[in-house]
Amino acid sequence: METTNSVPPIDEQSTENRDGMWDLHQKLDQPMEEEAGKLKNMSRQKKFSSLLVLRLAFQSLGVVYGDLGTSPLYVFYNTFPEGIKDPEDVVGALSLIIYSLTLIPLIKYVFLVLRANDNGQGGTLALYSILCRHAKVNTIPNHHPTDEQLTTYSRHIFHEKSFAAKTKRWLEATALRKNLLFILVLVGTCMVIGDGILTPAISVLSAVGGIKVDHPKMSGDVVLVVSTIILVGLFSMQHYGTDKVGWLFAPIVLLWFLLIGGIGAYNIWKYDSSVLRAFSPIYIYRYFKRGGWKTLGGIMLSITGTEALFADIAHFPVSAVQLAFTVLVFPCLLLAYTGQAAYIVKNQDHVIDAFYRSIPGTAVVTVMLVTTFLMIPIMLLEWRSHWVLVVVFTVLSLIVECTFFSAVLLKVDQGGWVPLVIAVVFFIIMYVWHYGRAKRYEVELHSKVSMAWILGLGPNLGLVRVPGIGLVYTELASGVPHIFSHLITNLPAIHSVVILVYVKYLPVYTVPQEERFLVKRIGPKEFHMFRCVARYGYKDLHKKDDDFEKKLFESLFLFVRLEYMMEGCSDSEEYSSYGQQTVRSGDSQLTDNRNMTITLNVDSTVTSSEDDGSIIPAKSSALRASNNFFSSAGQTSHQTELDEMEYLKICRDAGVVHILGNTVVRARRDSKFIKKISIDYVYAFLKRVCRENSVIFHVPHESLLNVGQIFYV
Repeated sequence: METTNSVPPIDEQSTENRDGMWDLHQKLDQPMEEEAGKLKNMSRQKKFSSLLVLRLAFQSLGVVYGDLGTSPLYVFYNTFPEGIKDPEDVVGALSLIIYSLTLIPLIKYVFLVLRANDNGQGGTLALYSILCRHAKVNTIPNHHPTDEQLTTYSRHIFHEKSFAAKTKRWLEATALRKNLLFILVLVGTCMVIGDGILTPAISVLSAVGGIKVDHPKMSGDVVLVVSTIILVGLFSMQHYGTDKVGWLFAPIVLLWFLLIGGIGAYNIWKYDSSVLRAFSPIYIYRYFKRGGWKTLGGIMLSITGTEALFADIAHFPVSAVQLAFTVLVFPCLLLAYTGQAAYIVKNQDHVIDAFYRSIPGTAVVTVMLVTTFLMIPIMLLEWRSHWVLVVVFTVLSLIVECTFFSAVLLKVDQGGWVPLVIAVVFFIIMYVWHYGRAKRYEVELHSKVSMAWILGLGPNLGLVRVPGIGLVYTELASGVPHIFSHLITNLPAIHSVVILVYVKYLPVYTVPQEERFLVKRIGPKEFHMFRCVARYGYKDLHKKDDDFEKKLFESLFLFVRLEYMMEGCSDSEEYSSYGQQTVRSGDSQLTDNRNMTITLNVDSTVTSSEDDGSIIPAKSSALRASNNFFSSAGQTSHQTELDEMEYLKICRDAGVVHILGNTVVRARRDSKFIKKISIDYVYAFLKRVCRENSVIFHVPHESLLNVGQIFYV
């Protein structure tokens, strides 16, 4: 079934206030203000023993440092592709390498950026998620206070006159700033993809190219074949997981770093120890005076792979990555580059034979710039750092990175355009997908149905209520979606129980299973209508939820049970307790059952407050304890509870149908050409090839009902 609608652009706040029955709507279908309860934040920093940190630091060698470790193979050749004219240039280049490794990987990333992880998750998306929690910068305005009560949802409260609060208000002030921040995040993410596609091939090809040093007559095709075999082998082992891959490659990488460090120390001793003067920054100044700025594209390769320190932090604790880098990786790299410089000073003609050419990795410095810009609000909002420290960090980072960026722009025509083109393609895909989703949310919000209209239909909703449960998927966390009115207008019957399901993705890395579902009742009990919000984090997106339907019904049954339990205690004026549970009963707030909230915390505490019936699922031990405590509740309420529980189980056994709204958005005829292409073709194609909720939740085909609507935006 399909309808066509045309909606003008709207504002969320103006749409909310347009409803003439606003007070009634708010009373019977309130947003889930209290459903999430007062959850105790359990996201504490994990404690690791010293032995475990050493083991994890060893494993991190096989996962995190591959790019940094292979950079010595090709840095000096890319720095001097036309040969060396003055030995002092080698010292100047070495000085640049030393301070680049010190300022960017060591100081900026290892000691600063790694601290900005999202509960152990790193990367550009993690930084954006932290910002979305501390400021309302999400371009789709679906934030709700219940989100902030998640265990993994950590944020700070700022003093109104603090610099952090002013920064927060500045970011939230206009939609343009939110969109610019979102675009910045997309640019960083796409640049990582563009660089990540090419970096493994470049590193392996450069390493295998060393065979030609002893066999100069070897064909380049042999190098390509060997490199391809190695790459296929490497990627085929990825599915074994980080733990096994880390144990497999860690000994190899450890041996590699020890060898290049030892050889570097030997070369310094044997050839020219005077290159150690490169530790003085004065040689950088002299190098630039001789025109060394043009060679920065090659120098930049010495810090390729630095972003992996932050992106791969999810696999290892921060302390393990910091230990591995400071104790082993950093000193070995310094020895390797210094030893190479000592050798090249005495053997200037060997620079081409000793090191191998690669594509200049352009996207890398762009990602570093994005990270710098995102770290500014992170330091202000998350760390609440003094603005002077933020300015110092920003200035130092931009001086180094903008200098590199200006130099690598000259390398774009030499191969640097490849990662840029890849990044642009992915940016277009991501931005159009987000734009289409935003328009879809806009029309869903505009066309939602008033609760007054639903109540006017009566308990049967104007139809025949047939046995079964209908799960109606919606894009709204409150209100009745237009798809539901479309459904009951065109069908002669509706299921005995209707559950509006909203799958919401939050700016957190994961949502614990016991906090995944929020359940509430919509309208009077005889309507048998509920709302369920299923919450997921960005790390949960790629996972299939095989037990989605089972967990949803467990949450529903638990909600109904505790709702009636609280009703059964409403005639007592006492405080009662069982173990760690505390129940306050007899409060005047409990006189209206529709406006009662039952909150069961993860630390097994039950409280009550004014709202409509709701619950957060608890652990099984908390449920068993609550059963014991409420065993003496009123018999009438208990019998009613059993009746509804039995009714829900009978309806579930009769059959469950998943009703998915296939909302199609199309550009209006008077829309601009770019908008028509983006919405009608690009977004439409992406939506067709994207996994639907039916796939993610393993919905059987015979239990699936698609309801189509077309909206013109």
